[in-house]
Amino acid sequence: MPFRGQHDHNLDSKDRLTVPARWRGPLSDGIVLVAGLDPCVELYTPQGYEDWTGRFLANLNRLSSKGRMMHRRFNASAADESLDSAGRVRIARHLIDHADLHGPCTIVGVGDHIEIWNAERWAEHSDELAEQARGLAEELAEAAG
Repeated sequence: MPFRGQHDHNLDSKDRLTVPARWRGPLSDGIVLVAGLDPCVELYTPQGYEDWTGRFLANLNRLSSKGRMMHRRFNASAADESLDSAGRVRIARHLIDHADLHGPCTIVGVGDHIEIWNAERWAEHSDELAEQARGLAEELAEAAG
């Protein structure tokens, strides 16, 4: 099931965030949370995270400093979690700090994964996306031939 749309929820005092009900089924076997390259937390199914790391990290040479750096960057920040009975996921403190999460958060479906954003940062990023989308589409269309 692809993850699409956006939802607003609050991070509670126990560092838990409610996952939208329609996305809970695919996450029933577990969740992998990881610090995104943008200031957000990325949320994957365990298989989705394995697919992602297999696609982008598996071919990096761990004998090179850049290869080691990227393996560390993603795997050291990753946290295995699961949904509780109320459909909430606990977010590790280092991930909360990475994304500056507190109070209102925006949960964004990005196809193969979910991103959790500070609501104010998401609003700024969303405005930037709106401004740049047409130009980016033109660039991608030219590159595709």
